[in-house]
Amino acid sequence: MATLFLIVIYLSFISLGIPDSMLGAAWPVMHLDIQAPFGAAGTLSIIASVGTILSSLVSGTLLNKLGTGWVTLISCCLTAGALLGFAFVPSLTWLAVLAIPLGIGAGAVDSGLNHYVASNYKAHHMSWLHCFWGVGATTGPIIMAYYMGTESSWRGGYQAVAIIQMVLVVILLFTLPLWKKVAAIQQEAKQREKQNQSGSELHTTDSSQATDHSSGDPAAKVNLLRIPGVNFTLLTFLFYCGAEATVGLWGASFFVGARGVTPEMAAGWVSLYFAGITLGRLITGFLTLRMSNRRLILIGQLAAVAGGILLLMPLPPILLMSGLILIGVGFAPIFPGLLHETPARFGEKNAARLMGYQLAMAYVGITILPPLFGLIAAYVHVGWFPFVVLAYILLMLLFAERVNQKLRHA
Repeated sequence: MATLFLIVIYLSFISLGIPDSMLGAAWPVMHLDIQAPFGAAGTLSIIASVGTILSSLVSGTLLNKLGTGWVTLISCCLTAGALLGFAFVPSLTWLAVLAIPLGIGAGAVDSGLNHYVASNYKAHHMSWLHCFWGVGATTGPIIMAYYMGTESSWRGGYQAVAIIQMVLVVILLFTLPLWKKVAAIQQEAKQREKQNQSGSELHTTDSSQATDHSSGDPAAKVNLLRIPGVNFTLLTFLFYCGAEATVGLWGASFFVGARGVTPEMAAGWVSLYFAGITLGRLITGFLTLRMSNRRLILIGQLAAVAGGILLLMPLPPILLMSGLILIGVGFAPIFPGLLHETPARFGEKNAARLMGYQLAMAYVGITILPPLFGLIAAYVHVGWFPFVVLAYILLMLLFAERVNQKLRHA
């Protein structure tokens, strides 16, 4: 039952990824249709991200009161309704209004499912959970490219995705009783595993879930920002998620506005970027059995730098597309790897609170950095895209290496 139930969880995370990539794919045509300024996509991104941050902050309370199943169901209803509204908006104002429930729903699903999988499944399932976010993020631009190419309608793309979300809502409604049952089964299995180890130290990532998170935990009094390396790891999350979101939101606009690619082709290329993240995370789940997270993170960062350099060059379209895919593949191991390293780097007692800090900084990066490039594109030129993305990636690499230096000398 627990393994089959993972399918429902993965489907839910797919639904989280689809809206994240659709706006960027549609925007080159969409902003003209609704007569919105080119840089307004950044404003919409900020609004959705603020909703995501707020829902993430209160998700713990909601999960305790309602349970993961109800939170996921309600959140998917919000995102389905918002996406359906996107298909019929007459102006930018309505897009801004609908971005609020879209962001709120996304934040609650993200926090709830990450918590549920971390608590009830083994570590590699976490990597694959984020892989399925990539499945959704890859699917979004493909759907949008199809409707823009065959029907010349970005609205049809949003209608199709809204229907997909509604189907998921029905599935979640019928599987609602399983959330608590599966959690109970998994917790019983974990207890048996602990007993079989006869009190020996656990060596899996799931051991972090045994940490006491009550208010009486001495770790709750620790100032996390004073722990060596924490400040730099927070900045790493900020620039990683900012870079990933900037490429997803503005990549299509760069190829259309600066390289003369058709909107349909540009949307398809952005889908390949998310496909690189998806496939990379699928492979990473297996590579973690043979390689350390730190090595995989560094390899990914260097690959992303190489992809950014390719985008800077006056290359034919096929090589430009390769640069975008290389950035996606490079990004694949970074986010789940950094999350996975948290207990090992900063202690299991601090891991739960620090996870929250890291996700908060990730959303801050998503909120601030893509709109920052939107201003550059609006007032200078969209051709600055590869320079800005490469700068974000290099800053991420710099801060990640500073964390390693701090830990070596701690």
